[in-house]
Amino acid sequence: MLERLGLAALHRLDPERGHDLALKALRAGLVRGRGPVTTPRLRVRLAGLDLPNPLGLAAGFDKNAIALGPLSRLGFGFLEVGAATPRPQPGNPRPRLFRLAEDRGVINRFGFNNDGAEAIAARLAGRPAGAVIGLNLGANKDSDDRAGDFAAILARCGAQVDFATVNVSSPNTERLRDLQGAAALRALLARVMEARAELPRPIPIFLKIAPDLTPEALAELAGVAQEARIDAIIATNTTLEREGLKSAHQSEIGGLSGRPLFEKSTRILAHLSRLTDGKLPLIGVGGIEDAETAHAKIRAGASALQLYSALVYGGFSLVAEILQGLDALLARDGHASIAEAVGTGRDAWL
Repeated sequence: MLERLGLAALHRLDPERGHDLALKALRAGLVRGRGPVTTPRLRVRLAGLDLPNPLGLAAGFDKNAIALGPLSRLGFGFLEVGAATPRPQPGNPRPRLFRLAEDRGVINRFGFNNDGAEAIAARLAGRPAGAVIGLNLGANKDSDDRAGDFAAILARCGAQVDFATVNVSSPNTERLRDLQGAAALRALLARVMEARAELPRPIPIFLKIAPDLTPEALAELAGVAQEARIDAIIATNTTLEREGLKSAHQSEIGGLSGRPLFEKSTRILAHLSRLTDGKLPLIGVGGIEDAETAHAKIRAGASALQLYSALVYGGFSLVAEILQGLDALLARDGHASIAEAVGTGRDAWL
């Protein structure tokens, strides 16, 4: 009841103001959790990381790593913060975040607003013990060496995190998605892997991709990722498509996430699963809002999951609700682990 009242109050505010207040409520201890939800069936080993459950918080909610402790107690199996850029930047002008309530979606055009690598690295150094935390890597908008930006962030922050994500799929930084082309991506990942080799403890590197790739571009990208020995692919970031929306905000510029992204992102996930033939772990994100959509992502080929937009409408209690429901669905299907269910429904999406 309290959460529903809180959500109703936040939805009366400008979306970005509501987001900022949610972070303040977490830091003030107004939202409490009991730690990760876990059962033997939900435990996952992903790219060498032992996760209590497969559901992570996607990048973008805690851009500046300011609420790591409270977030780590909300039930998630892992957290991803950022995106971080080498230098602080304000992002795009406001308004830049829009709720599409009729569609259960969100459009954002933040543009990698963050406090920069130095501030974020300092906060990550004081991270809570026991949590699995990763950092989304970005590039400054005015950079003339974006590959160098990704490598610099990893060099500065890599020792404080358990994994890092190369984000070449945000639609809100001009020409960033051009880095998904084979030649550019190959060169970028080479720089990132060189930076990883210099870390005192090499960490898994994930690649986050867009849902708007053609089949040919997706196949090419999958090949480059495997060639570069990327540890996992996150599928997917937000979409530029607007088909079938009802909200008055449907024409706002930016990336669309939430329920309208579910089918598109899940099809990309399934195609990636086929292309990589189970040799590369996949993290499914886009439109997860209940146990059934989480289960569908796993059956389409995901070994782990992330969400963010659904929290806007369902609140933080949604995390435990999804995980408890997912555990029940796996048990119903006779699976003793997440791994047994991965890809079992892939063909339905191809």
